Amino acid sequence: MNRPWWERPVAVTVALTVLVAVFVTTAVVRDRTYAASAAETELLYLPSGDMVERMALSFDSLMADIYWIRAIQHYGGTKRSESTEKNYDLLGPLLDIATTLDPHFSVAYRFGAIFLTESYPNGPGRPDLAVALLEKGIEAMPERWEYYMDIGFIYYWWLQDYETAASWFERAADVPGASWWLRSLAATTLAAGGSRESSRMLWQQMYDSADNDWIRVEATRRLTQLRALDDIDQLIALAVRFDQQAGRPPRGWEELIQEGLLAGLPLDPTGLPYVLDFENGTMNVSPESELYPLPGESLPPLPQ
Repeated sequence: MNRPWWERPVAVTVALTVLVAVFVTTAVVRDRTYAASAAETELLYLPSGDMVERMALSFDSLMADIYWIRAIQHYGGTKRSESTEKNYDLLGPLLDIATTLDPHFSVAYRFGAIFLTESYPNGPGRPDLAVALLEKGIEAMPERWEYYMDIGFIYYWWLQDYETAASWFERAADVPGASWWLRSLAATTLAAGGSRESSRMLWQQMYDSADNDWIRVEATRRLTQLRALDDIDQLIALAVRFDQQAGRPPRGWEELIQEGLLAGLPLDPTGLPYVLDFENGTMNVSPESELYPLPGESLPPLPQ
């Protein structure tokens, strides 16, 4: 006599897999078509990682993928939103759930940390949560030297704590199999932390050692931001020269062009014009630029 399908392990596994696949597909279609209400969204994500793990019925990896997709959707949707107030509060919990379900989810640790550190309004601006997420990854996989290095980058780039950054680079260098340049990176950070050249070296090393395209894209963006800062230095030097010749600061790019100091409207590496704010005495990339906001270093003031 044949047993009913629900008493057959293989049949149950197939059925649950189909249900999970249907859930993911339906959720993605729903998200593309309809905006979920705030209350609905909160109900979807209230369980803790441990609670979801108990509910996953041995489908931890599949559920981790679902929560990682949700984290990407939440981050990307909020970032692209035209709302004047962007709320990234669910990003941390979603990443925590994904990495609790799959403690070896490397992409979720590394890219989740990037999402968390991104300055508002492009992200929540929470380097503290990013460090905690990566430390969770280290607890699960102490052999992954990249996590130690990523924490060093957070302290260097976002928190400007160069001593702590150097100590994390040293810890990364101590991990068997780590890249040879980490030790010199720690020394350079202590000697010249905060200089643009040391920042450029850090991001170039990040690009060269990246194990996936997402990290390379982020490193390329940061290197391009540093190029924009170099451009702004040169443009400020031209504004100073105009001030010395005319006895007053320039009121716009047109005056620099008329004086022969510029050949045309100065564009950032993405092709958008730099912004000269005469009233506030600042020069920057456009808020519409992919490079905005520039990193935390202070931009030199224009002549007043």
